[in-house]
Formats: sequence, structure tokens, C-alpha cells
Amino acid sequence: MSAPRADGYGQYPGQPEQPEQPAQAGFAPQDASVAAPSKKKKRGYAAQAFEVGSGANAAVGGQMQGGGQQYGMPAAQQSVAYGNYPQPDAQHQAPGPGYQYSQAPVQPQQQVSYGYQAPDQGYAGAGPQPSGPGVAGITQGMGGMQLGSQPQQQYQQPGQAFTQQPARVGPLNQLYPTDLMNNPFSVSELDLPPPPIVLPANSSVTPSPDANCSPRYIRSTLNAVPTTNSLLKKSKLPFALVIQPYGALHDDEDQIPVVQDQVIARCRRCRTYINPFVTFLDHGHRWRCNMCNLSNDVPQAFDWDAAAQQTVNRMQRHELNHSVVEFVAPQEYMVRPPQPLVYLFLFDVSYASVSNGMLATSARTILDSLSRIPNADRRTRLGFLAVDTSLHYFSIPKDEDENGETNMLVVSDLEEPFLPVPHDLLVSLTESRQSIEKFLQKLPDMFQNNHSNGSCMGSALRAGHKLISSLGGKIVVLTSSLPNIGDGKLDMREDKKLLGTSREGSLLQTANSFYKSFAVECSKNQVSIDMFLFSSQYQDVASLSNLPRYTGGQTWFYPGWHASRPEDALKFASEFSDYLSSEIGLEAVLRVRATTGLRMNAFYGNFFNRSSDLCAFPAFPRDQCYVVEVAIDENLNKNFVCLQAAVLHTTCNGERRIRVLTLSLPTTTNLSDVYASADQCAITAYFSHKAVERTLDSGLEAARDALQAKLTEVLQTFKKELAGGSMGGGGLQFPANLRGLPVLFLGLIKNVGLRKSTQIPSDIRSAALCLLSTLPVPLLMRYIYPRMYSLHDMPDNAGMPDEETGQIVLPPAINLSSERLVPYGLYLIDDGQTQFLWVGRDAIPQLIADVFGVEERAQVHVGKGRVPELDNDFNERVRAVIQKSRDHKSLGVGSITVPHLYIVREDGEPSLKLWAQTLLVEDRADQGVSAAQWLGVLREKVSMR
Repeated sequence: MSAPRADGYGQYPGQPEQPEQPAQAGFAPQDASVAAPSKKKKRGYAAQAFEVGSGANAAVGGQMQGGGQQYGMPAAQQSVAYGNYPQPDAQHQAPGPGYQYSQAPVQPQQQVSYGYQAPDQGYAGAGPQPSGPGVAGITQGMGGMQLGSQPQQQYQQPGQAFTQQPARVGPLNQLYPTDLMNNPFSVSELDLPPPPIVLPANSSVTPSPDANCSPRYIRSTLNAVPTTNSLLKKSKLPFALVIQPYGALHDDEDQIPVVQDQVIARCRRCRTYINPFVTFLDHGHRWRCNMCNLSNDVPQAFDWDAAAQQTVNRMQRHELNHSVVEFVAPQEYMVRPPQPLVYLFLFDVSYASVSNGMLATSARTILDSLSRIPNADRRTRLGFLAVDTSLHYFSIPKDEDENGETNMLVVSDLEEPFLPVPHDLLVSLTESRQSIEKFLQKLPDMFQNNHSNGSCMGSALRAGHKLISSLGGKIVVLTSSLPNIGDGKLDMREDKKLLGTSREGSLLQTANSFYKSFAVECSKNQVSIDMFLFSSQYQDVASLSNLPRYTGGQTWFYPGWHASRPEDALKFASEFSDYLSSEIGLEAVLRVRATTGLRMNAFYGNFFNRSSDLCAFPAFPRDQCYVVEVAIDENLNKNFVCLQAAVLHTTCNGERRIRVLTLSLPTTTNLSDVYASADQCAITAYFSHKAVERTLDSGLEAARDALQAKLTEVLQTFKKELAGGSMGGGGLQFPANLRGLPVLFLGLIKNVGLRKSTQIPSDIRSAALCLLSTLPVPLLMRYIYPRMYSLHDMPDNAGMPDEETGQIVLPPAINLSSERLVPYGLYLIDDGQTQFLWVGRDAIPQLIADVFGVEERAQVHVGKGRVPELDNDFNERVRAVIQKSRDHKSLGVGSITVPHLYIVREDGEPSLKLWAQTLLVEDRADQGVSAAQWLGVLREKVSMR
């Protein structure tokens, strides 16, 4: 084995070195500002890493809430703004107040690169070498984070009288048009923060930097709100919130201030919770609601610490300093005593589940995870039900019953399934722990000789509902079969002749009305359903996914899963264990309130819409997001508006709580402000939900056409209203902050959920639609536009811990185009659900030996697998990058997903290679167009109108 190398492989002479990334800070997934749980650490790191307080608004007196980055910049710097890619010169070396991208200068041919050299012309298989630009580097300036030169905000003392907020001075975010044809989108832009929220000075009652909601929890499609509905309609942009109330699966990873004293101040009229944007009146005895302007009394206990029996400074209260807080709810917030955490497991024990090892693997995982299931209040209860052509109940004794044995009770009557015994079917995890362990150890053996192919899962769901409906809880379905007996009977309806045709949409719709009507019934009784589906044959994901969709659950799909493959068994065991450990909320409701004149118009996500503005969740998961469309009903006469989401729920340990998230946004009468403040990632998330809805209503073709029509409409509006009708010398003009939107829409249209193809089974498509309508924004962006990293020539610090943060540094991401692939390269492509390690057809033996431990490329095992652990530096770094790319925690989201890694040789298995290539969004593939063709089509459509 050769000596460890810190260099890369195969970057040929003449290709420029990658520009140095400033510790990947501020925009890469491993950014400490996202990874660190402490908000103080976040702000401290941001302050050290960037020049602050230098944005165009810093001198204006505008307050930048939420730690956003400044888009605006002086006109003199427009030539280097946001992607014109000029060669950097001396006057633009320091991070400026705007997004500044610099193209790496082309170096003379004799420059020595930091890679293992490309095979020379004498090396067998060395083909012509492509010429292409180096990956553009990014330097990023962080302007106006309320630090440095930002003027300190004065909060209002309780005795001060209410005064109307001063009118805003100066621009919000300046608009920088860019030519999409000549200044192409760079994937690095997806990691930049959204346009900053520039509020008037003294908008919040305290100077807290956490007074406005972080985009980690709520992203608005528009960070400047039109004052009239006519202006919103004129913009053709949507106004919607993308809400992700939780940033992690567990409380200790997402520390939110908790108000323990049960003093909850709310507006008498609109029921808004007191927040940093209220105003105190009458010497602090009253507060004015920032939503409806009503004056309310301040609760007497608001300034009193009952525990310490002394007065406190109200301006230090969490709810006046933090936009995201959690209140411990008093008795009046409870309709009944808080419910315990209940898990009822429905095991498919038919031949399919026994033979593929699903039953044994799931039983073993539950056994190993019993200590991870939340049980702090010692009230958690578990139940088990096995399903084939009959229902198999299990009566589990308490541990104190020394002679107690678990009894199996079989019910064959599926018409009116009954509970064979009234007790011992739901047992306390604390009191019956040993009995549960014995049962789970024996469960696989009970059915090892079962050859039944029947599944009465619909009847089992009814029986499970009957068992837990008095308490509420989660029904966890683990099945490898199509329900083919009793309630909810489904037929094999997959028809390959329909794939790719106008009739394909029928396969994505529910085949049996039982699933939606039963889900609604479950929701009323606080019963949530999660589906874990393992079939190697058709399973009708389209129908079964209705159960989680209307009960706040999720559908996890494992196509072709088999426990004999270690990768399959480990992936499911890891995900299922994390699922069981997650701290879900119970019997939850979500409501969003807003300033008078705004109305919540439509809701998207997995829940049941109980009334016009109330979303019901029998269980509230921590790894999903929700989209709320906002309508402007009346003209807005304030210079900023507020929106507040509240989630009332019971915690896993039996405490009733309310999580409150408050977002404040400036208003504007200028269309240019609206466009300059639009968030391309939030807009894409909104339209991904709309596309799923359109697909289920009208079919795939209608959904794809609607996306293209909307993008054309927005481009046309920008050209007509803000670009003076000019095409900019034959280009395609669009704001710099929205430059990624056309490529993101292309990625959405090419996603496996929506792509035009005759090769995608309807189960795969339906599972993808579930992800498109539930993934949090950072994971959704990755699913729509995957990340690709060049590993053979990655910088020396990539795959190593950053000195400041300790986080593994990722190589710079590169755009998804085969033009970026060299034949001797090694690349990682990752969409958050699946990873591909691409080995070029001319990869040199040294690279193969260092990474895979074999002598020849042909010996590399292709397909589902992993990179072996070898004792060399480069192997360790490659494995570290693969692992870091999976790190959802550093993205500020909760997820249980562990992506499979597929090793792909460019000259290997053709179907595997084609699958990996479908992730190259900017290429022409199957029936899709390339990014260049897509922009050309859009330009034609825009110029025609």
C-alpha cells in the first residue's frame, strides 16, 4: 500500500485548483451555525467567520431579523453581484455585503494540481480529456446580523406609551437582475440563507437576536409582503409559509426555551400568544396585540416568579425574547387527562414476511429498542397483533405474575372482529418489560412454518382501532403483502401498459375508499398510523399511504427488501429504532394566526383539516414540514405583519404543551421588493406540494404542465414589470436570488415522483410523492436537486474535521451534469434517500486500491454495499465524506432515513448506471430535456407572450 496521500486522484494538469473555501462556513451542510445546538454558539461562530453589519441596509436603520444575509449592495458593486462570475481582483477580495461569486481563474497549463495525476496518454483506456471550467468558488458576506456596526435597538419600557412604528426608510432587498443563459445557476447557492427579513427599527419589544423566527422553523416564500392582494396577484408569486415546528427528533438536540410557570398571556379577541412584537401600554399594565390591535391586560403573575417568590424583569421572559417558545399548558388546555404513549404493532406474518425476514428483523429491532422508546413517565403501553388470514392477539402478563405466559388468541371472524379479552392486550412497558422481551424473542418462531399468502390487514386495522381508540396512540403497520381479504381488500392493478400514458394517474389514486374514510375515523379518536412496506411485488402504496396522510403519520417504503442482505437489514433496523425513539407529540392541533387582513387559505401535509383553519394530528411527528398558503383579504396598512403558528400537544412524558412560533415580515408596495425578497427554496417546497395535489387530482402530465406554466408566468411577469420588457440581449432575465428556481423546477419535473417515463412502477412513484409532500426544506432540496461531490481531487481539508467546528468538511458541491464528470474520476451523488459512488471507466489502479482495497476496477463490487475500512488516509476521508453527506442533523432537521450506498462503475451494470444518471438533473435523459434546453424552451415561451 502506498503512503497515505492528502492529495486527490486524477486532476490533470491545466485544471485549476479549487479555490479555498473558508472552512465551508455559512453555506455548506456541515456548517457549525446549523450543527451546533446552542444558539449562542451559532451567533458567535457567524460573527467570527464573517464581516458583519456591512449590508446596504445597515446604514438605513432597518432591523434584520432572523440572522439573514444581506442581498442588497451598492450599485458600484453590481458588476460582481451574485453570479456574474468575474475574475476576482484586488478590490473585491474581502467578503462584501452581497453574495459574490468568483470564477476560479484559468491557470497556465503547467500548473501542478493537488490530485493524483490523470492517466497519461499511454495509460490504457485514457480517452480524450474534456475541458471545462473549474467549479466556481464562493465567498459570502454576512450583512446586518444585528452585530458589529448594527445600531443597538432600544426596547420599550413598560411605562412607555404606545407609538406608531416609524415608516421604513430606504430599500428592503435590492433587486439584481441576472441573465440565466450566461450566468448559470451554481448548486452552492442552495445552501445560502434566504433573503433577509428587514424590519423597521424597534419592531420587537426587546433587542433579542432571536426575536424573529429562524428559517429553520418557518420559511416564507416572500420575505417582503405585498400590501394589497392585487400586487400579490400581479407578482404571480405565491405567498405561503413552510412550517417545520421541530428541528430534531429529540428535545435535547433542539433546545427551545420552555415557559414553566403556566402564565400564558393571549389576546382576548384573536387568541394570539404574547410574543416579541407586541407593544406595552398604560405603564406596562396592558399590551396591544400585534395581530388585531386589541389592548389586553397583562396577567398579574407575568412579573412574578412563584418559585422564588419575588418579582422579575418581564423583559427577560422567554416569550418576549424568543420567537420559538414552548409553554407548559395549564388545566384548561386539556379536554381529558394527558394520554399515555401507546404503540400497537401490526405484524404481517404471512409467508412473504416470514420468508424475507421482515418479521424476525422487526421483532428483534423492537426488542433491542425497548429502552429507547420514550417512557419517562412510566406510562408507555405496547400492544401486538399478528395478521395473515386471521387476527392473532397476544395477551401479555405482568412481570410480577411468575406463572404468566403470553397467550395467542386467534380470531377468524373478519366481518365483526372482536377483542377476545378486555385486558392484557395493551400492556405497560414498565410493568411487563420482561414478558414483552420473552414474547418478542419467540414471535418469529411462532410463524416460521406459516405458508399462508393471505392478509386481512384492513380488518386488523379495524381491530387495532377498537383496541386503542379509547386512549389514542400509534398503530405501526409492518407488512410485506397486499391486503387481499376482508375490509380494504386490494387487487393487483399494476399495468405496465399504462406507465407513461395519460391513464397512469389512475394507478396513483386510491383503489378502495376504505383507506381514506377509516383514516378520518382514526383521526377523530386520536389514532395515528405509520406504514412500513416491504413488498418485492406490487403493494398499492397509493392506497395504503392514505392511512398516514390523514392521521399525521408517514409511509416508509423498502422495495425488494430482504434480511439476508446485511445492507437491507441494517438500514431498516437503524431507521426503525430511531423511529421508535423519536419524541412525538400526541393529540395535537396546529393553528396559524396572522395580522388582520391576512387569512390562512390552504393547508398541505399529512394531517386532517378539521375546520377551515385547524389541522388535527393524532400524533405530531418531528421529521415533516407543512405548507400553509396565505391570502391577503384586506389592504395591509402596517409596515410589517406577523404570523404565528401554535402546536398544542401532549409530550411523550404526559405534559400538555404549546409550541409557539412567531414570524414578522415587512410589507411593501413595490413589486421589485417582492421579487428581491422571494425565497426560491420555500417557493419550490410550496410547488412540490401543489404538484403532488395536482398529480392525485388530474394526473402527472397536468402536474408537469402546471409547473412549467407557472415558471413561464413568473419569468414573463419579471420581464414585463421589472426588466422593462427587455430580454437583455437575447438572454433570460431573472432576479439573482431566484436564479435557482428554473433548475429546481426542472429537478422537480424530473423527480421520480413526477418524471415522464414508462419505467417507473407506480409503487415507487407513490412513495416518492409521499416524500415530496412531507420532507423538510433542506432534505426536499436535496431530493429535488441532489448533491454531487468530486472525491478524486477533493481539497486537502475535505473529509477532515474542521479546526474550529470539529465538523467534517465536505468538498465543494458541483452541478448535476455529466460534463462535470471526468472518466478517471470518483464521485458521490446523494439525494438524501440514496447515495451513488460513481467510479469512472478510466479510474487508475492506485485510486481503486486506496478506496476499495482491490487491484483492478473489474474487482470492485457494484450495487448496494459500502466502502471497506482500509488503513489509509484517502479511504478514511472518502468514508467520512459519505457519512457527513448523510448528516441530516447538521442541516437542522430530524430524519430517521439512512440512505443506501450503491457503488456504480461507469463500465459496469447498465441499469445501475442509468439509475445513477437519472439524478443528473441538468442532463438530457429518458424523456426529459437538459438544463440548457429547458432554459431555451422557457426563453421561447417568455418571448412569445
